[in-house]
Amino acid sequence: MAPVLNKHKDIILFDGVCNFCNSYINYVIAHDKADRFAFAPLQSHTAVRLSARFGIDFQELNSVVVIHGDEVYTEATAVIHIIKKLSTIWLPLAYLAQLVPTSIGNRIYQSFAQKRYTLFGQSATCMVPTAQVKHKFLS
Repeated sequence: MAPVLNKHKDIILFDGVCNFCNSYINYVIAHDKADRFAFAPLQSHTAVRLSARFGIDFQELNSVVVIHGDEVYTEATAVIHIIKKLSTIWLPLAYLAQLVPTSIGNRIYQSFAQKRYTLFGQSATCMVPTAQVKHKFLS
């Protein structure tokens, strides 16, 4: 059974063993004052069920994934979507990034994604959320 999609919360699927990705998710959680996001590692049962629901192998994408209702955002589009929902100093940059053609933004994203383990390392297991934020994570 697929998880219930809350039309008021976007689901962010992320690489749970990537150190950079985990830091980014912690940043999003800290700045998600409006409680707009729920989270699940790409390695979770939730991600597998959502992959089946949308007919997309999220693990093969090598990308953060945002599910907004029935829409799926990946790569640069996903990052821009997340930043636009947060009230941070990066908000103006997100609007500027929208001016860059998606194909170029995605190439930049892919280049970084391919090097993220080399640059930031990876863990043997997925991130374990703290008790304070566990309610934001889907199993």
